[in-house]
Amino acid sequence: MLNTSNYSLPILVSILLWSPCVLSCKKENNIGANVEETVSPTTGTRTELTIDSIFLYAKQIYLWNEVLPAYKSFLPREKYVHIAPEIIAFKKELFDISQLKINLSTGVPYEKSINGSPKYSYLQAGSISAGTSQAGPATGELISSNSVIESGGKKIAYVALTGFPKLIDSKAKLDDIFARFSIEKPKYLIIDLRNNRGGYVETAEYVVNLIAPSTLNGKVMYSEQFNSTLQTGKASILKHQPYLDEYGKPVIYKGRNATMADVDYTEAGNTYRFDKKGTLETVEAVYIIVSGRTASASELLISCLKPYINVKLVGESTYGKPVGFFAINIDQYAVYLSSFFLKNAQGWSEYFNGMEVDIPVSLANDAPFGDVNEPGLKTAIAAIVNNGKPSTKKTSVPSKPIILQSARTLSAKANIQWGAFENRLRLKP
Repeated sequence: MLNTSNYSLPILVSILLWSPCVLSCKKENNIGANVEETVSPTTGTRTELTIDSIFLYAKQIYLWNEVLPAYKSFLPREKYVHIAPEIIAFKKELFDISQLKINLSTGVPYEKSINGSPKYSYLQAGSISAGTSQAGPATGELISSNSVIESGGKKIAYVALTGFPKLIDSKAKLDDIFARFSIEKPKYLIIDLRNNRGGYVETAEYVVNLIAPSTLNGKVMYSEQFNSTLQTGKASILKHQPYLDEYGKPVIYKGRNATMADVDYTEAGNTYRFDKKGTLETVEAVYIIVSGRTASASELLISCLKPYINVKLVGESTYGKPVGFFAINIDQYAVYLSSFFLKNAQGWSEYFNGMEVDIPVSLANDAPFGDVNEPGLKTAIAAIVNNGKPSTKKTSVPSKPIILQSARTLSAKANIQWGAFENRLRLKP
């Protein structure tokens, strides 16, 4: 059992069922005192109250909340209550909210429509249960294939990561693979992220720490930047939501049960630094196979390595999702509102349209992982053998690869969500 008086412990974020008290928010009056301001009706049908709650949560915790109008201007009930079934009404409301912030460099919303849905935020039926496998969306099998390859006199480690499940479910497998890599002392690492739509930020961070040398310990890896309402502690709607530990139990904070309003949302409090894991210290260059399905937490892995290690992207442009979220429950629905930017050590998060590749190559959707004759892996190996330059040979790599070690785990078929899910939000000291 966790010692819940230790505020630095990682805590699972889960906001429980809607209650009527979320329909009022606090503001400061002219003398600085906090007073309750009613911003929406306190009565209504279950559907009406849920429609209100989606807007009111977005008004305070959505990343681009500054563009949202006042409740009386948006009038969510009037717009959506007549749409059936209700989940369509809720998704329509979320979509409309997500289209208000325009990316000035492109002239289209940051969350431009992808098949009729927001590019990032989403809503699904079913609440999130703390401390269970339902504490986040399905993120698939972690590892599909891994091997150590020798080609052109160069030793290359290869691993395909198809998702980032919870670290508690992934750590042992990751440790084993990278320990075996360490024995071979490869200078080059190929990470296959072509089908990795993301998952838990903590797990992606752990992989970065397995790759990076111990000389980077203490240096900034990345930070999470929330909106100003959250950073300044003004998201009063969250005071009605319990802050639970990983077992779904209340956490005692300053003599009372903690709420989500007690979380430290400052950028300083959400900056993560390198902390070497494992014994692999020899990697000098990382080649990453990517596609339009490479998103979110997998893009974060790339972003974290770029300032410190020679990184080359092989394949096709990535999805483009430099934002993350934590889940909230509203009645019978789980809502994932884009809540923070993912910024690397150089402050970079401007890849909303995807990361461009260094070495383009067309990738087949059904290519077997770990096949040295498959275009993505073949191209990456060839580039390594040619000192970072694409091979001029289209049908073969410069020398026949030798597989020194190999293992494969069949990828689980799961409804993988696109995301960077944060489950370590910490209370203020």
